[in-house]
Amino acid sequence: MADKRDQAEAKTPAETEAEGSKAGDSVLRPASECDTVDPRILEVLVCPLTKTRLRFDKSKNELISTAAGLAYPIRDGVPMMSMEAARQLSTDEN
Repeated sequence: MADKRDQAEAKTPAETEAEGSKAGDSVLRPASECDTVDPRILEVLVCPLTKTRLRFDKSKNELISTAAGLAYPIRDGVPMMSMEAARQLSTDEN
């Protein structure tokens, strides 16, 4: 009898992964799935150049470093925190 219960409760890796990725569990999600960045990520990420806090620009899906005048894109839910990926902010954006 224990075998039947174990089999009924056993989950495939895909089912286990799906349970762990319910809404709100992910730190960063693609812009198509959400309209904000989890505040926890903004607490730990800093500009690699200035080591200052970042702000999220929802309309452009970027993390902004006002101190450095740079915008770091978020691609597929992952912040691209390299200088090569960053773009220079225009004077009216900064």
